[in-house]
Amino acid sequence: MSQGLILQIANETIYIIMVLLLPLLGVGMIVGLIISIFQATTSIQEQTLTFVPKMIAILLLLVFFGPFFMNSLIDFTNRMMNMIANAKM
Repeated sequence: MSQGLILQIANETIYIIMVLLLPLLGVGMIVGLIISIFQATTSIQEQTLTFVPKMIAILLLLVFFGPFFMNSLIDFTNRMMNMIANAKM
């Protein structure tokens, strides 16, 4: 395996991680911000109030975009296996 191939694999791995995780993290952050604003305006200081809405929002996102995430991971895995199999040692 050459250094170029290893760097290409690392680059594509980081890219797929970002594509799959940024929507989930973004939704969690937006829901957390909305709940924090709600808590600040109503003076409710319950620590567990933020977890349930975040979990529900992320679960819904996974339900709706799960097939896209799975297809992306399958395509990525197939590309990586082909790249490794075709690499000259």
